[in-house]
Amino acid sequence: MPFVSTNGIQLSYQRSGSGDPVLLIMGSNAAGHVWTMHQTPALNAAGYETIVFDNRGIAPSSVPPGEYTLADMVADTRGLIEALGIGPCRVVGTSMGAMIAQELALASPELVRSAVLIATRSRSDAARRALARADRVLRESGVELPATYQAMRTVLEMLSPATLNDDEAATGWLEIFELMTGAGRGSAGQLGVDTVGDRRPALRRVTVPCRAIAFADDLVCPPHLVAEVADAIPDCDLVELPRCGHLGNLERPDAVNAAIIEFLDKN
Repeated sequence: MPFVSTNGIQLSYQRSGSGDPVLLIMGSNAAGHVWTMHQTPALNAAGYETIVFDNRGIAPSSVPPGEYTLADMVADTRGLIEALGIGPCRVVGTSMGAMIAQELALASPELVRSAVLIATRSRSDAARRALARADRVLRESGVELPATYQAMRTVLEMLSPATLNDDEAATGWLEIFELMTGAGRGSAGQLGVDTVGDRRPALRRVTVPCRAIAFADDLVCPPHLVAEVADAIPDCDLVELPRCGHLGNLERPDAVNAAIIEFLDKN
């Protein structure tokens, strides 16, 4: 993988396809290549070049010590766009990656042509704050949960009941998450990247066209929080997809890809 040096760190990235560039920003504790399972092939087939990268905290990108801020991640992404000379480009982000994308569109509109914000939010409500606190307390306690238990907890949190009620699908996802959990606990530094304050007033100053995609069964970024982002950004529409949880881009990739490409083709 090639690397870009920016903001005092190195970011690993991968380009594929040809056409206008689309930068895809992954969520917390996940590698950029997750996009290559479903999204980059569809975007490449639709005539776009795709760039995926590993956020700070995800090897082989730099893993600096301490906790990172959302501003750190936005500066990293800005530096990557500038180093590759792809701005203004279309941007697609999911979860934390969507929060990075909307802040980038706000701070550096000259680098962003349009943005798709998947499973995003502009603030944390009481339930999401409690979940974040619980995750932090668990990590700081040093307790190592068995991989089987952690996989089951992740599946319940991240997937739709429609998936969990399908025996074959649920078994497959449990096997995947148990393997992933056994491989490591993700980036401790990314624990600090959260939107605790209310960013809705700031997002009203976003000037680039956006689309927010919500997943009906998402427990991490539920539809009402995604809708708040769409309401705050002046030129932002909202698409809500049924039968998928926080990992809707993996649960229902065809529907997600169609929503992304339909928007990018017009913007």
